[in-house]
Amino acid sequence: MTTPEPCCESTVDFDVVKTRQLRFAVALTSVVFAGELVGGLWTGSLALLSDAGHVFSDVLALALSLLAVGLACRPPTEQHSYGLHRTEVFAAFFNGVALLGISAVIFYEAYQRLAEPPSIRSGPMLLVAILGLVANSIVALRLGGHEHGDLNLHSAYLHVTGDLLASVAVVVAAVVILATGWLLIDPLLSAGIGLLIVVGGFRVTREATHILLQGVPRGIDLAEVASALAEVPGVQDVHHVHAWSLCSNVLAFTAHVVSCPQNEAERTALRCKLEQILTERFGFSDTTLELECNPACDGELLQQFTHGMTNNHNHAHNHSHDHDNE
Repeated sequence: MTTPEPCCESTVDFDVVKTRQLRFAVALTSVVFAGELVGGLWTGSLALLSDAGHVFSDVLALALSLLAVGLACRPPTEQHSYGLHRTEVFAAFFNGVALLGISAVIFYEAYQRLAEPPSIRSGPMLLVAILGLVANSIVALRLGGHEHGDLNLHSAYLHVTGDLLASVAVVVAAVVILATGWLLIDPLLSAGIGLLIVVGGFRVTREATHILLQGVPRGIDLAEVASALAEVPGVQDVHHVHAWSLCSNVLAFTAHVVSCPQNEAERTALRCKLEQILTERFGFSDTTLELECNPACDGELLQQFTHGMTNNHNHAHNHSHDHDNE
């Protein structure tokens, strides 16, 4: 098994950048929320209040993302041998579920206002919406260039992007009401904001759930990975393959490799070659490879575990690493 290397300078720099960007986003988004909440209550605009509710969820989402970055940087312990990288996944899952709940409230309020549209101060509504649009644009631009495939930061960016589009919708609603007096545009666009929130919330929740269920990382084909390893000279077969995500950007891989190196030097060279393929071609950062001469197994690509397997059996299996039948 490869020993995880200490965080390199680029990784540390990226974490510092993430922390700064998220702090800035939390601060400015909190100001946007306060402004839209007061503006929505003052003007009577549901679209503005709906956007304020969305922005409030984003303040929580960004704060959770910021907390997750800090926890993920902590070193591993005997209680958490992988560290706390999965906090970002839990944060993303919570954010997604919260978005779905907020959208349900928005749909209900939109339905109520379609039946009985209230009076709206469209002038102040437009002013508040424009200020929110400018602020959300700044936050989106600051976060947009630093996602780097990070689910935590990506979920935060999706929240802010949703705010940006919602602000555009509120501006449109205010302009329409000013020009035509058509009040129904407010709840209709609110429902549109709700749909936008549903889409973003569903996507983030689905991806977080996939990681929490130890699903194969997106874009990884296990058969392709096994085939690439089997092409290395000296490898006869690859089976019992497992791949999962510790978090969105830390991928793990284990497999049994049928090969009989003549000596320790050949064994080391073969292992290094296989790990290089896994790291450089497929992006795995934590790998465990068991070399076997005469495998006492069915040789299937995937291994099916029996639910309720005894701890002693698991212990014996997990410690069979590198015990060749020589």
